[in-house]
Amino acid sequence: MKSESIVFAFVGVFLGVMVGWVLGTQQGGWCGRASPAAAPVPQAGAPAARTVDENQVASLRAELQNNPNSVPARVALGNLYFDAERFDEAAKWYEEALKLDPRDVNVSTDLGVCYYSLNQPDRALQQFEQSLSIDPKHPKTLLNQGIVRAFGKQDLDGASASWQKLVDSAPNTPEGQRAKQLLDGLKSGHPGGGIPTSTPRGQ
Repeated sequence: MKSESIVFAFVGVFLGVMVGWVLGTQQGGWCGRASPAAAPVPQAGAPAARTVDENQVASLRAELQNNPNSVPARVALGNLYFDAERFDEAAKWYEEALKLDPRDVNVSTDLGVCYYSLNQPDRALQQFEQSLSIDPKHPKTLLNQGIVRAFGKQDLDGASASWQKLVDSAPNTPEGQRAKQLLDGLKSGHPGGGIPTSTPRGQ
């Protein structure tokens, strides 16, 4: 599963930004859509993305020639491109893997993270719903769903619902602990401990 490689590194920054965002909504209102910089992409000064190991790619493609229905080879190719932050190519291989094994919740969630990283939050959320139809309590899906709802759709209520479900169902997992941090950050940033209500916005 590759989705934590972006999201987990992003949670610390996200928490600080989210608290500021909540304070901003209290102090006069926040408006507009999230900028592409809100997506989990490398930040200025971050190390350059790793290149794809073409020898591994060639080996996996050779495996597919010998076994055209290999799901593991497709997932491995997706993972290689995901690690190199070539999300369009990663998504292609994850999509192919899911055609052969549509109930692989980890691949489904990785695909959702790819869509979000390609600035397609609605598509990401649809993919996370597919993941949750397979496993309604899947921790990484719930964590990622909350992040996309918050930054991709400016939906704090939806984000807090995802994270609360994660805290309730898997409080001792790394994802559950991060979700609790995010919820605590929202509450501490808003007097009275309540989660602010999101205002619907037109497209």
